[in-house]
Amino acid sequence: MPKIKAVITNYDLITAYGRGIQPLWEGILSGKSRIDKLERFLTHSFLCHNAAIILELSLLKQDSLLMQMLKMILTKDLNIIPRDAFLILATTVGEIDLLEKAVLKKTNNPEESKLTNLLKKVKTLAKIKEEGMLISCACASSSTAIAEAAGIIESGKGDCVLVVAADAVSEFVFSGFSSLMALDKDRAKPFDKNRGGLSLGEAAGFILLMSQARAKKEKRQALAQVAGWGLSCDALHMTGPARNGEGLTRAIACALKKADTALGQIGCISSHGTGTLYNDAMELTAFKNIFKNHTTAVYSIKGGLGHTLGSAGLIETILALKVQQEKIIPGTVGLKDIDAPAAGWVNSLPKKLKQPTIMLNNCGFGGINAALILKSLN
Repeated sequence: MPKIKAVITNYDLITAYGRGIQPLWEGILSGKSRIDKLERFLTHSFLCHNAAIILELSLLKQDSLLMQMLKMILTKDLNIIPRDAFLILATTVGEIDLLEKAVLKKTNNPEESKLTNLLKKVKTLAKIKEEGMLISCACASSSTAIAEAAGIIESGKGDCVLVVAADAVSEFVFSGFSSLMALDKDRAKPFDKNRGGLSLGEAAGFILLMSQARAKKEKRQALAQVAGWGLSCDALHMTGPARNGEGLTRAIACALKKADTALGQIGCISSHGTGTLYNDAMELTAFKNIFKNHTTAVYSIKGGLGHTLGSAGLIETILALKVQQEKIIPGTVGLKDIDAPAAGWVNSLPKKLKQPTIMLNNCGFGGINAALILKSLN
């Protein structure tokens, strides 16, 4: 019996660059960052004062920041989302701004911020029949959700899955990363020897996955196949990754094996690339553990749109579809003085994509690691 392929047929997103893929693509290729002075709340007590935000969002509106983002994309695309799709919602902190209002201003009930309530809201917004599933595993949330969706389809348990992901820049999140001394005082500079930490950003998006048979039946274009995935957990430290890259190495190896993909078939790597000292070093260690003497182009987009937490993997997967389509590997925004271990792997300027298969990875607090293999079908 032939293997059921999980393919991506539709997507949409909003980031600090704007609505849709084109503003994000053009912004990343231009090397211009959307990380700028943050005025949504007071930052004078924090380590830095910059973030990449969506200007249309406001804490003064009744809807949470997440629901404001999701309404912008989901209501526009309702005609392409099947009512029988299985929903997977991925987020790190969800509608945390509702909890902030409840605690700081006593204006609403803190119960409103529960992630289970958000799942119900998204189900209603997308007009999907079943409530679905919630995945919240730090900054690997949406890449884990995509892996789960592909697994559901490959196993035959379902033939259509909608993955929705969103996280916003809130005072709660900003103060947390500031207290961890994890924020760059200016802008994130992934893989730069002068990097000083990450920059926060916000985004929302969705990816619709189907079995290849259903996509063909509904005459939807199969944009790419989620061919392999691997998940692991270092379980070493609450926030820091394993320095030897052991957990990420396992996740990547599993993804490559599942996708039946040789190292030479990987055209580039979309890295987590936060700009923190330990994350960037750990990722490069893991890449070298796997690829050894075979250098592969690596890029990070977080110097441009910031670290969008639980939505990062989904946004980066959508951008990877554009990389495959345009056959161009983006440069790493913010990279000026490359760190010695990254030499030969990371570039500041775009370059040609020679092999269409892309590997993506994301890592999260608690040592969570996720790797995806995206195969072009063109």
